[in-house]
Amino acid sequence: MAHEVAIPLRGRFFTPGVKVVAAVAALGIGVYLYRLLAGLGAVTNLNNQYPWGIWIAIDVACGVALAAGGFTTAALVHIFHREEYHVVVRPALLTALLGYTFVVIGLLADLGRYYNVWHPMMPNMWQGNSVLFEVGICVMIYLTVLYIEFVPIVVERFKGKVNLPKPLAMFNKPAELAIALSERTLMRFMSLFLIAGVVLSCLHQSSLGTLMIIAPSKMHPLWYTPISPALFLMSAIAVGFPMVIFESLLASRSFRLKPEMHVLSNIARFIPVFLGFYLAVKLIDLTLRGAWPYLGEGSVASVMYMIEIGVGIILPIILLLNNKVRTSPGGLFTAASLVVVGTALNRINVFLVAYKPLYADKPYFPSLYEIALTSGLIALLVLVYRACVMIFPVIAVPVDVARSQSDAIGTTITRVA
Repeated sequence: MAHEVAIPLRGRFFTPGVKVVAAVAALGIGVYLYRLLAGLGAVTNLNNQYPWGIWIAIDVACGVALAAGGFTTAALVHIFHREEYHVVVRPALLTALLGYTFVVIGLLADLGRYYNVWHPMMPNMWQGNSVLFEVGICVMIYLTVLYIEFVPIVVERFKGKVNLPKPLAMFNKPAELAIALSERTLMRFMSLFLIAGVVLSCLHQSSLGTLMIIAPSKMHPLWYTPISPALFLMSAIAVGFPMVIFESLLASRSFRLKPEMHVLSNIARFIPVFLGFYLAVKLIDLTLRGAWPYLGEGSVASVMYMIEIGVGIILPIILLLNNKVRTSPGGLFTAASLVVVGTALNRINVFLVAYKPLYADKPYFPSLYEIALTSGLIALLVLVYRACVMIFPVIAVPVDVARSQSDAIGTTITRVA
C-alpha cells in the first residue's frame, strides 16, 4: 500500500456550491442574533407543553450522535492499536471537534437564559442527581479534550513558520515558544487525553438516552424503555464509522481527491456487526416489554419507527454485507448515509415524535426561524470544516501528490499511514 500524508488541501474556497452554503449560513447567523436579542418566544413555536423542538432534537441530540466518529476511531486506532486506520483519525477528530462546538452553539440558542451557561462550571452550583448536569459537564470537558487533541495538528502546521506581519511581528518569537512548549508537554500526556475522550463520550452519549426516562406517561411505548441509555450508546457507536465514511467521501469529492477506499472498505466491515447487535437489542427490548402490537396501530409513531429500523439499520446491514457495495464509492456512501439518516431519525423520533404532552392544545411544528437557524448552523459547520482542511494537515493524500504541493502550501510532509 502506498504511503499517504496529511497536508492542507489546495483549491478555491468559494466555489458556486460553497457560495450557496455561505448564503444559508449567513441567514442562520442573522436569525441566531435575532433570537439572542428578542428571546425564544419571538422566533420559536415552543410553549409550556413543548419546551423543546428541533434545536434540541437536531442541533444537540443528532449533533452529539453524529460526532461519535471521533471517539470510535480514537478507540480503534489508539486503544486497540489498529494503526492501518490511522489515516481517518484526523478527519474524524475534526468532525467531532466541530460537531461538539456547534452543539454548544445550538444549545445556547435553545437556553432561555443562555448567559448563565457557565453555571455548571461552578462546583457550588453542581447537582449530582441531575442527568442533564452530567451531560452538560461531560460535553464541556470532552470538547476541551478534543481541542487539546487537535493541538498537535496545529503545531505541525505552524512550527517554524510563524511570520506575522508588522506590527504583530513582535509576537513571532513568543508564538514559536508557545508552539514548542505545547509540543513538548502535550505529547507526554496525549494518551491520557485520548482515553479520557473515549470515556467521556460513552458517559454523555448514554446519558442523553436517560433524559426521557423520567417521562413514561408522555413517551410512546415504542421508544420508552429503561434501557434507553444503552440503546443511545450503541447507536452512537454504530454510527461512528459510517459518519467517518460519509464525511471522507464527501471531502474527497469536494476537493477532487481519490477516496481512501482501501481504508474505508475495511472499516465498513465493522458496521454490520455494530448495527446487528443494536438491532437485536432493540427487538429483544420490544419483545420483553410487549410493545410489538404498537407497530400495527397505523399511527405516525408506528410508521416512523418502522422507517427508522428499516432504512437506518436493516437496509444498511444488507448492503454492507455485500463486498461489491463495500468496494464501490457510490455504494459505500449510500450505505453510510442510510446509517447516518437512521441515527438522526432515531433522535428526532425520541425527542419529538414519541413525546406527547398530556395537556397539549396543538402539536408542535417548528417555525421558519427555527428551521433557518438549524440549516444555518449546519451550513456554517460545513464552511468551517472546509476552511480547516485547507489550513491544517487533516486530509491525507498520496506522497507524490503531497510532494508536488508541499512547497506551494508551505507545510511539512508528515507520514500518517
